[in-house]
Amino acid sequence: MENLLQETEKFVINLLNEKLDTNFVYHNIAHTQRVLEKVLELSAEENLSEKEQQTLTLAAWFHDTGYTVNADNHEEESVRIATGFLVKQQVDNDVIEEVASLITSTKMGEKPTTLLEKLLKDADCSHVGSKNYSDFNELLRREWELVKNETYSDIEWDNTNLDFLTKHRFYSNGAARLWEKQKSKNIAQLLKRQKKLSEENFKKKQKKEELKLKKTKIELPERGIETMFRVALRNHITLSDIADTKANILLSVNAIIISMTLSTLIPKLDNPSNHYLIIPTIVFVLFTVISIVLSVMATRPNVTEGKFTKEDVANKKVNLLFFGNFHQMKLLDFEWAMNEMMQDRDYLYGSLTKDLYFLGLVLNRKYKLLRITYTVFMVGILVSVIVFSIAFNMQENASKAGEAVSMLL
Repeated sequence: MENLLQETEKFVINLLNEKLDTNFVYHNIAHTQRVLEKVLELSAEENLSEKEQQTLTLAAWFHDTGYTVNADNHEEESVRIATGFLVKQQVDNDVIEEVASLITSTKMGEKPTTLLEKLLKDADCSHVGSKNYSDFNELLRREWELVKNETYSDIEWDNTNLDFLTKHRFYSNGAARLWEKQKSKNIAQLLKRQKKLSEENFKKKQKKEELKLKKTKIELPERGIETMFRVALRNHITLSDIADTKANILLSVNAIIISMTLSTLIPKLDNPSNHYLIIPTIVFVLFTVISIVLSVMATRPNVTEGKFTKEDVANKKVNLLFFGNFHQMKLLDFEWAMNEMMQDRDYLYGSLTKDLYFLGLVLNRKYKLLRITYTVFMVGILVSVIVFSIAFNMQENASKAGEAVSMLL
């Protein structure tokens, strides 16, 4: 037995070295030796007789020798080569027939029936449960390109392998125990890679569409014009922030003044001796309230309808760069309108011009109200001080007159 296996090994290695096309980068000596190794590994899981072990080993050596003759019908050629060699070695006919049956069972789509057929079939597909599955897979892909002239994209190749792996099963218990877990991991890795490739292809397709869209557009203005719009809009927004900050300062100051007036000055007016403070207090509070109202008006936003029609977009009547014109629209309608605007150079830069113009109108209103508010606040302070001074002087003069009258009496 040992001598037969040694002669078989020598014969198969020489045959594959001399006659196997170098394009077979997967189905080569390394694959045959790997199948033999896995056969021995699976055999250790079973109680095989010496004869069964020998038959299985012989079949493992010969199962892919037919690639040296014909890749399409390599199983039949492998049987022919194995039979010729074993006959010369004077091997019993029942062993030769069993080896032929085992080799035939490795054919794609063939379902094994005997234990030995299951072991050889599983050993031949052991790469699906290997940690190096991706490496073996790439070798097989390269072989198909060289031998069959079949090329696959990454996604097509992954789909082909996922289809094979999901339909594949291990027939022996030993193979399932040893390799099924890693096979599941390999499927998971393929699914993960497939998802990643799909996302990348989607991004590439999207990028191509964007480039195509850019080519169909009318040539955009010079970069200096875009910079002008960017700087002008940023300056307007900065000025608007400054106006809101100033209005908030005035609101806070006047709120503090009102609270102090209500807590300290107003309660003193109940005393008849302080009646001279009524008019100055009214003047002071009146100017403060006016300042607060004007500050609120300066920061008070305008509420717009927030809707537009397709006719408005077609006639370029709506400015899509201002939220107040679309905040009540559906997302799909807004996306459609934005796409229409981006494809129309005049509409796009006309919208930017309108946005800049209306920002200017808003700023004009804010700063006018702020100027009036500051003026009212300043005048109110001055008038209040003057009125309070007059009231105090009048009260002091009245007190002196009263004292003089008392002295005369």
